[in-house]
Amino acid sequence: MTCRHWHWRWRVAATQKELDAVARIRWAVFGGELGLLSEQSAVSRREVTCVDTLDTTVHVLVYAGDEPVATMRVALPNAEVAANLGGKVGLEMEQRVDLSGLLQPGRLVAEPSRFCVLPQWRRSEAVTWLQAGMYAESRRRGVTHWIASANLETDSAEDARLSWLVAARRGWLSPHWRVSIPDTCHAPARPRSPFYTPEERARAAQGQWDGLRLPRAPALFARTMGARFIAEPLYDTYFQWFTLPLVMALDEIPTDSLARFHALEHGVSLAA
Repeated sequence: MTCRHWHWRWRVAATQKELDAVARIRWAVFGGELGLLSEQSAVSRREVTCVDTLDTTVHVLVYAGDEPVATMRVALPNAEVAANLGGKVGLEMEQRVDLSGLLQPGRLVAEPSRFCVLPQWRRSEAVTWLQAGMYAESRRRGVTHWIASANLETDSAEDARLSWLVAARRGWLSPHWRVSIPDTCHAPARPRSPFYTPEERARAAQGQWDGLRLPRAPALFARTMGARFIAEPLYDTYFQWFTLPLVMALDEIPTDSLARFHALEHGVSLAA
């Protein structure tokens, strides 16, 4: 499926060239920009895992003209993954949190991840195109809820916990779901990537919450996709920093976001 708007378009990656573009964008963000990948992955400058090759995994790719500039994947439940993990859902996240509370008749849960936009395109329509593709393709496949974990841009347990508290102050915790998380003992004792400044931590300790930042990914998904957070920060041993587990109901996407997706689909300029 392909949608077009001027020189923008999104599509589900299907060819080797498209899948290669997906892996290259992911390496450019996670490896080249953020330095989160091992030196071994730098040999090919591609970020790929076993989940990428499952027939239940969908890769959304956004183009500006002929240039691929953004990507994300949506993993649907997979029976083989469920059997291997001893779980019920068959999603990678089930390795880290118990998702059984999300299971209900008529509910199809998918896991979006690897949301990547090349740095030079982050202030463009690329983000909205990526979200629109994620939404449209998930709807087409019958998905009702997304379960994900948003990057907190830090390996500091203290700063990750502070982000959770900021999200709570903004009213972004789920009123319906909570999941427990494993011990974060793998987190480094001496973090290399703090998010908050000493001044911001001091303000939080004094109860001065107004104006405290929240990392880009959780704030983006809370504002534009109605995400609500379902657990305290989770340490991701693959990328070696903290994430914030969340759920998004497709029936509860904010109406202004749906209007933007509709505008893209019908070739209406978002700047109009």
